Amino acid sequence: MADEPQIIYAIRLFFEIVWMLLRVDFEIIKSLFKSILPSEPKDVNDDIILITGAGHGMGREVAQRFGRLGAKVVCVDINAKGNEETVKLIKQEKGKAFSFECDVTDRAAVMNLAERVTSEVGEVTILVNNAGIMPCKPVLRHSEKEIKTLMDINVNGNLWMIQAFLPSMLERNYGHIVAMSSMAGKMGLRNLVPYCGTKYAVRGIMEALAVELHEDPRDTNGIKFTTICPYIVNTGLCHNPKIRFAGLMKTVDPGDAADRIVDAIRREYHEITIPSDMYYTNKIFQLLPPAAGKLMTDFIGTGLDPHD
Repeated sequence: MADEPQIIYAIRLFFEIVWMLLRVDFEIIKSLFKSILPSEPKDVNDDIILITGAGHGMGREVAQRFGRLGAKVVCVDINAKGNEETVKLIKQEKGKAFSFECDVTDRAAVMNLAERVTSEVGEVTILVNNAGIMPCKPVLRHSEKEIKTLMDINVNGNLWMIQAFLPSMLERNYGHIVAMSSMAGKMGLRNLVPYCGTKYAVRGIMEALAVELHEDPRDTNGIKFTTICPYIVNTGLCHNPKIRFAGLMKTVDPGDAADRIVDAIRREYHEITIPSDMYYTNKIFQLLPPAAGKLMTDFIGTGLDPHD
């Protein structure tokens, strides 16, 4: 009789393990099914989509595409001129766009931005943390100011925007947070040591945030997360790409990358790489011993030479 509570506990634990394994198997099967028959892209016609770094490059490309899909696009950039140009381009195509100037490294300014956007446009439903910089040089040639600025924009900017716009999403149990990481956030690259650190950090922030909301006692199933990991996109950030097998590992056209990003957001994918095959290539690469990985890196010969 004294052992009965332990027996009951063991039986209960056994059934919990079986139930957990069944649920895990179900999610694996569901994921495989979705990879074969992906879900239909969601309609964003009623969404308010805020994009940081919208004044140029990928931010502008993504903003224009969402404008064509009927969303209200809130363009945010520290470069007021470039941001206004993006808004003008969207409006020329009969889209709805709004321009807000903001330094994402300034937490107080970001909080003020959230108040203004909510008051003047409405509640943001999709937040795209796109703003970022990519200085390219050996780590010992980076100044203290360069590294701090890189961390402030690429990492802290994400956190301040999340702190500003997540609360309203939680209140409504509805929203979507998107982060621009990079293949440099999945593998180390020469001349990009601090940058790789920031992009690994972005992936970590998104993964931890998803876990935190999953464990939140409130219902948070209506809030989605997508992390984007592009390879070298020809936007001007990568001045000196070095690619040995250019036919197999070409730089990505900004328009093609933007199409993939918008599609991933609309299908609510958790994480994508651009090109998509790099997702699986990286998984295989991570299984290798470090020395073997270095040999493959030497053979492939892909990377970036310093910008100056």
